Amino acid sequence: MILADENLDHRIIRILREKKFKVLSVAEEFQGISDFDIIKIARSKNFIILTEDKDFGEWVFSHKSGNISVVFSRYHHTDFNRIATILLKVITDKEFDLKGRFTTITTNKIRSRRI
Repeated sequence: MILADENLDHRIIRILREKKFKVLSVAEEFQGISDFDIIKIARSKNFIILTEDKDFGEWVFSHKSGNISVVFSRYHHTDFNRIATILLKVITDKEFDLKGRFTTITTNKIRSRRI
């Protein structure tokens, strides 16, 4: 299951749901909660966090918040269609192991580091 951070573009949530992914939206269910609380929810339910918030990198690498999976998207709003296509590929392709990793997606590359 996917936990969509509050700042994630709502169109991505819609696309994922149309593709039959189970997506829990922070904006819909837990509006205003802290990043730390998002991490706690993701850990307790074994969810993958989808975000556009670079602060999750700090939580993972500076604060040593392990035992989570994060997919961080960086793109310009004009590249939305391209990033949405790449994100779908990363989530659906068995080649990409997202569990226990911090994965950064841009329109030019995909970088993944074990947490």
